[in-house]
Amino acid sequence: MTKYIITGGAGFIGSHLVERLVEQKKNVIVLDNFSTGRKENIKKFKNRIKFIKCDISKKGKWSNFFRGKCYVFHFASLADIVPSIQNPQKYFESNVNGTLNVLEACRKAKILKFLYSASSSCYGIPKRYPTRETEVINPKYPYALTKKLGEDLIIHWSKVFNIPYISLRLFNVYGTRSRTSGTYGAMFGVFLAQKLARHPFTIVGSGNQTRDFTYVSDVVDAFLKCSKSKISNEIFNVGSGRTISVNKIVHLLKGQKIFIKKRPGEPNCTFANISKIKRLIGWSPKISIEKGIEKLLKEINYWKKAPVWTPKKINKATQLWFKHLKNEK
Repeated sequence: MTKYIITGGAGFIGSHLVERLVEQKKNVIVLDNFSTGRKENIKKFKNRIKFIKCDISKKGKWSNFFRGKCYVFHFASLADIVPSIQNPQKYFESNVNGTLNVLEACRKAKILKFLYSASSSCYGIPKRYPTRETEVINPKYPYALTKKLGEDLIIHWSKVFNIPYISLRLFNVYGTRSRTSGTYGAMFGVFLAQKLARHPFTIVGSGNQTRDFTYVSDVVDAFLKCSKSKISNEIFNVGSGRTISVNKIVHLLKGQKIFIKKRPGEPNCTFANISKIKRLIGWSPKISIEKGIEKLLKEINYWKKAPVWTPKKINKATQLWFKHLKNEK
């Protein structure tokens, strides 16, 4: 029976993919160490999967599960900007060494296909919008660099060891089960916790900056379509095909707002050109930003235990951001 191995399967996107595969009665194996994932994310279907608690940045017996016919979906990684500046070595170990270890397990197993959760942060501040996969690569902080180095490893291992892959560069993914803890950064998690606490939304800069927000179920669709496709050894942008201002998001969420200092190293716009994945894979997003926010608000209690950020707390948490990225434009 074909196996579906998901690293980081207790995390945000990974758990949604696991749920979809369980619904399809697939043979699912989840690898996670709960560094960013949550037990609650896979609780309702834990008896229908094989769960392996392990740290992929370290070699171990977990690689023994990469046998027979299997698809590998690699989501396990550390996210966030500030912690990657504080501890770049930890990010390298997780996002680069971890990817290398998974690739080595795949090389020995002769897998069907390797699907990688890459990051659009590799583009840095693009010169062209909507941004194509051919845009200049210019990561601005260690997290972005380590995700791109992981992608480079995959491409090279594919050439040398004939591992079929598809790398999906994700743009601003949002939805239920997104992270509720960690250093300040993820916008929807911050806003939803503020809404529950009846605090004003903290808007970075003017709020006129725009983002390509992509709902998590659309992202799962992209991964599954890519896994089933005969296409291999390609890189695809995954986005909504729209770019929406932060002020528009706040209008849809309905609440008061307060403005905080603009952060260096961040683009004024993220906007994916998704013509390539539409043409070669036949994937298109289905969930509009309006419908996506409606879904979030129905399950807003998920963010009850999330930290509530105030301007003072944000200023303290982002000091290193401003210190080390002050010259990035």
